[in-house]
Amino acid sequence: MFNVFENPWGLTAVAAVVAIILLILRSVAPQKCRWWLWLLPVFLVITAFGLDYLVETDLEKINAVIAKGVSAFEKEDAYSIEQLIANDYHDSFHGTKYALMVHCREMLAEPLVEKAIERTVSVDIQPPRATMDFTVRVLFDKRSFVYQGFKQQMVAELQADLRKQPDGGWLISRVELLKIDLQPIKWQSIKQADW
Repeated sequence: MFNVFENPWGLTAVAAVVAIILLILRSVAPQKCRWWLWLLPVFLVITAFGLDYLVETDLEKINAVIAKGVSAFEKEDAYSIEQLIANDYHDSFHGTKYALMVHCREMLAEPLVEKAIERTVSVDIQPPRATMDFTVRVLFDKRSFVYQGFKQQMVAELQADLRKQPDGGWLISRVELLKIDLQPIKWQSIKQADW
């Protein structure tokens, strides 16, 4: 079953079916087809897009958090990244949010990223927690030490755990590095000198 709050196309398809039924009714029994019946498919389409616009689902909120994080990484904006991280953050390498942000500020102090493109692989939402697997294709800045010494781009596969906050928003509580360029890897392997 489709979720009308996440995707307007299911209800729009229902509106198209209703319009086809009205066309058939008009050709079979024109005396029974009233002008106001044509408002029904229009109403369904307006309702579909209205619900999609007005109601933000957990999935949409989670996708927005990850997209904002990738965008902030691309802009090398550690402050914006920090706003998306939960206070109780921890992963296999960074024991605290503070440790993550120190590492993040260290990496983003000099030009690093030219472009970052995120693609969601899977999302598992079990409120108040969610897990999202996604990939990020990173094109390195030509001035960066990575571009000059090692590679021009990479594809990283990550897994993020998110936790729903009392205000209804979501924050990232853990991010694990799974693969770089299809090779399994862990946070411990990432050191500036090892690129």
